[in-house]
Amino acid sequence: MKILVFHGSPRAKGNTAWMVDEFRKAAEAAGHGVEVLPVGRMKIAGCLACEYCHGKGAGACVQKDDMEKVMASVRECDAIVFATPVYYAGMTAQISAAIQRFYAIGKPPKATKAALLMSGAAPDFDPATATYRQFIGVMGLADAGVVTAAGDENRSPAKAEALAALAKGF
Repeated sequence: MKILVFHGSPRAKGNTAWMVDEFRKAAEAAGHGVEVLPVGRMKIAGCLACEYCHGKGAGACVQKDDMEKVMASVRECDAIVFATPVYYAGMTAQISAAIQRFYAIGKPPKATKAALLMSGAAPDFDPATATYRQFIGVMGLADAGVVTAAGDENRSPAKAEALAALAKGF
């Protein structure tokens, strides 16, 4: 299975990066191909709602930014993992912009599953989880699971085990 990971943190070595790395190692050990896209550090603008993608663009966005590279990978993956720190009970602006740009294609053509990884200082993940569940519902993706880490849970052996279990379940 080809798993695409949207790493939505702007911090290259933060807690979310640790979660992504632990998930990636376990998924590869289970025989899956994994591509990590650092969308948190890419130049991806929000959707303009111009409808170019649904007219002249035939599924291509009018904006020429890093989302073009992302969409090439989205079109080929079997599953998508969204990884984000939680800021004020929500996903980062960077990963939100990338998610909103899915509007151009409607639904990933091959992907059937999704998962969510979240880290934060406080354990209030409900609003971000609700956003994720609404998005995958619209996309018609099955929820493979959610792993969260708050405060001292970040980088813990228990969370490494939870990430490994999620990766093996794909």
